[in-house]
Amino acid sequence: MIPRRYERLKQVLNQRQPDLTVLIEDVHKPHNLSAIIRTCDAVGVFAVHAVNRHSDTLTYSQVAQGSEKWVKLNFHTDITTAIAHLQQHRHKVYAAHLSDTAIDYRQVDYTQPTAILLGTEKWGVSDQAADLVDGHIIIPMQGMVQSLNVSVANAVILFEAQRQRLDAGLYEQVRLEPKTYRQVIFEWGYPEIAAIYRRQGKSYPQLGERGEILPDG
Repeated sequence: MIPRRYERLKQVLNQRQPDLTVLIEDVHKPHNLSAIIRTCDAVGVFAVHAVNRHSDTLTYSQVAQGSEKWVKLNFHTDITTAIAHLQQHRHKVYAAHLSDTAIDYRQVDYTQPTAILLGTEKWGVSDQAADLVDGHIIIPMQGMVQSLNVSVANAVILFEAQRQRLDAGLYEQVRLEPKTYRQVIFEWGYPEIAAIYRRQGKSYPQLGERGEILPDG
């Protein structure tokens, strides 16, 4: 790995936001999945969570088309488990969902640990999910349509979250735990070697200041 690439990888990883995430419920169209993951990468989301009852989870990896290398994908067996997991990790979960209690998406404080729940293209989030989340948000519309494409809605909301976090200086400090940082930077820089170490059940070696693999001991 050349030093210039190592510096670029660190620059990106230094701005990853481990407490800002997206939860995808039964979104299955490849172009929407790809666009959602690409936007998450663009605004510094560290990991995306997904539940898909209707197709193989490999679909998510296949459609990312490169972005999946930079955004971790966490799969959950059902929406109840997924929401509970995020709430247990102190995230407020907000569903993009039209309801009597829904608020303008810009009223949410995205500088706090936040997860955005996005539902299936046709029906939106499930009734079960809508009951479990911490709140509902909407993107106000002035036209005839009542909703945006799911990937577009994701982008609108996440760039508002990015704006708030930029103003709060959250991109100016490394937010990942040191152990996670070392693991991810090695996997980004040396994916093939990392795969060998995982198969052997070994810890990754240390990297030097220029991104070189240091000898053991």
